Amino acid sequence: MGSKYTKRYSEEFKRDTIALVDSSGKTVTAVARELGISSESLRGWYRQAKADRGEGRPCDLTTQAREELERLRKQNAEQAKTIEVLRKAAVFFAKESDR
Repeated sequence: MGSKYTKRYSEEFKRDTIALVDSSGKTVTAVARELGISSESLRGWYRQAKADRGEGRPCDLTTQAREELERLRKQNAEQAKTIEVLRKAAVFFAKESDR
């Protein structure tokens, strides 16, 4: 995750900052410098906002798609654990029935 020194910005701040980039005609780096935030953070927010609006690169996932992907990965991991437990149980009971 992030270090304990990582700043957390509200969604409202991110929205306002992205709107400032769109409306000012300034570069992401210039706006970030003016606001005293990391240009890489603002660039990431801006790229994600463009993807959510359907303006991003074809490989950029929307926020909704990212959340769905995360949910499916968690579900997949849980199912893999369940399958492993069932596999071990099947091996155990197969050995028990041979006795």
